[in-house]
Amino acid sequence: MFEALKQTVPCPEEMKPEAYARTLKARAFDAARYLLPLATNTSLGQIVNARTLETQVSRLLSSEFAEIRGLGAKLRSAASEPAWNVQRDRLEEMAGEGAVDPAATAEILNELMPPVRTAPTLVKYAEPNEYLMNSRKELAAAAAALMRDAEGNPAPIYPAPVVDLLDDDEDLEVELATSLLYGCCHYSYRQLRGAVAALPGTRRNELLKLGTTHRGRHDELLRAFHSGHGFRFDILMDIGAFRDMHRHRRCVQLIQEFTDVHGYEEPVCPGQPTLAEAGLDGAYKAAMDAAHAAYRALRDSDEPEAAHSAQYLLPMGTRCRAMFKMDFAEALYIAELRSGIAGHFSYRLVAWEMYRAVVARHPALKGMFRIEDVHVPVDLLKR
Repeated sequence: MFEALKQTVPCPEEMKPEAYARTLKARAFDAARYLLPLATNTSLGQIVNARTLETQVSRLLSSEFAEIRGLGAKLRSAASEPAWNVQRDRLEEMAGEGAVDPAATAEILNELMPPVRTAPTLVKYAEPNEYLMNSRKELAAAAAALMRDAEGNPAPIYPAPVVDLLDDDEDLEVELATSLLYGCCHYSYRQLRGAVAALPGTRRNELLKLGTTHRGRHDELLRAFHSGHGFRFDILMDIGAFRDMHRHRRCVQLIQEFTDVHGYEEPVCPGQPTLAEAGLDGAYKAAMDAAHAAYRALRDSDEPEAAHSAQYLLPMGTRCRAMFKMDFAEALYIAELRSGIAGHFSYRLVAWEMYRAVVARHPALKGMFRIEDVHVPVDLLKR
């Protein structure tokens, strides 16, 4: 892709060759990242209070993924043990160079720089959340039972747009029941809601009760109960775009499991060579198909936690589905920020479709958006 870009975008005389190559390599990586698997390492930092950390550790320990359970245990340990202090390490090193008794050295160091435990009382006893784990299992069974055709087979998944702005006049009970089931299947919210709305009121109430049956005295309600937001976007996007959109925290996100059932995207950026033009379409399709075949082989194997381990093999270009619930201010913020020309073209398209959905329903709000038209070719030498 880098070579194809060099053929398309000549280097301006005033631009240094190093900067030219660096910029085009970044553009090439925007396309190449579609092939990176979910197993690719990344880094994350957070600033969090102890009460929130306790809830977070409990949720991580309840995950179906062994890696995430391990991360929860490491967070709990890190918050319970003395925090690392580079100055103390240096003092210990200096003390070791002298002839001072080790016991006396430790005592002196503890007096001068006592160990600090970040949150030992709150986080130390965080345990897996039985409410979350039991509810997840029962809601998944309820979703599977609901979404069956007349022969008892799983109902087909209907085609859906990239962004679907849901109706704002929905009964709260229907929204709650649909939201509870949404994260346990791969159907669009609209298709799932149709099945929920067709249920008798008593059956729908049973679904609502499933979301609270196992709730303990100190358990917060499941995230699906955060309902009643004015703007609800059911979004079908590639995993790479989702990882960027997922960073927005002033909204409620309901996320379905990663799977191959929605297929995959092809990198398309206005003004940039397509895979076909670069002679890469065959190689790309072969790589994606091979990755999805490997995913299915592991998913259907007898390996422990096979269905969850297999998801690590899915490339970033694989489509995934998530629900984003928010108010108007957050919808405008995301649409403006993520449509900017400096962003990746996959989530720029999502932001553009969010904008179009909002103004189609509320034309008077159109002038409030400072939006970038994602279909206008960008200067590939500007980042």
